[in-house]
Amino acid sequence: MKTKNIFTILLLLVSINFYAQGKKMLEKKEQIYALKVAFITNNLSLTSTEAEKFWPIYNLFEDKQFDLKHQKSISYIKKMDNETLGKMSDKEALTILTQMEASEDEVFQLRKNLIISLKSILSPVKIIKLKKAEDEFNKKLLQQYREKGPRR
Repeated sequence: MKTKNIFTILLLLVSINFYAQGKKMLEKKEQIYALKVAFITNNLSLTSTEAEKFWPIYNLFEDKQFDLKHQKSISYIKKMDNETLGKMSDKEALTILTQMEASEDEVFQLRKNLIISLKSILSPVKIIKLKKAEDEFNKKLLQQYREKGPRR
């Protein structure tokens, strides 16, 4: 009886820990996105009319892109461990390469559709500034991560 109670309590504590970690990761993602929004807003100098039309489109793009990359990366990571790769046939590898190409095409199409949608809202110069701002933000984020290392 005591063992069962201890196991139940231990399971509850582990569950709470996983929930807390998931919550922290979500908060961290939201913080990073808030910084990205501020960075892009500052670099694009959007008017209030432009911002009102731009952000819903951009947020939808970001969500779709994240879901696509996250979903695909999980499936590839499962197939990319050394043991699995060592046993993989060329036919299986070719299938995975084809899936990877299709995923990259989907990301490219998302970006292309974003640009098409933004052409009616922003000037071509601001669209190029958007890409530059995204690249700069990602570069700074990666640099900061390298300098400070992962935080837990």
